[in-house]
Amino acid sequence: QVQLVESGGGSVQAGGSLTLSCAASGYTYSSPFRAWFRQAAGKEREGLAVIHTTPSGGSTLYADSVKGRFTISHDNSNMTTYLQMNSLKPEDTGMYYCAASWTWIYSFSLKASDFGSWGQGTQVTVSS
Repeated sequence: QVQLVESGGGSVQAGGSLTLSCAASGYTYSSPFRAWFRQAAGKEREGLAVIHTTPSGGSTLYADSVKGRFTISHDNSNMTTYLQMNSLKPEDTGMYYCAASWTWIYSFSLKASDFGSWGQGTQVTVSS
C-alpha cells in the first residue's frame, strides 16, 4: 500500500501557474505509476497526466485538455510527483488528486479504476 499526500493547491487568476506536489511513502517500488486526476463540482473524476516513475521509465501521458499546459514529473530521491500547471483557465478549477497504481499492475493510463491508492486532494481555484 502506498500513502500519498498532496500539497500546493490554492487560488490563482486565469493565465497563472501553480505547482502541485505529491509525497509518497510505503511500498512505493511496487506501484511505479503515478497520476494526477481532477474532479470539478458535479463532474466525474478526470485523468490529467500519468508518469512511469522507475529510473529507467519516465514515460508520460496527458489528457488533451491539459496537453501543452501541464507537466508531470517525478523525483525518485524524495518519492515526490509534481504537476506543473501553466496557463491556467477557470475550467481547471477543481479538487486535484494524486494516485498510485495498484500493486504490481501496469497502469499507464488515465483511468481512475487503474489506480489503487489516492491522496486526500488539494483544491485549485482559477478565477477569470
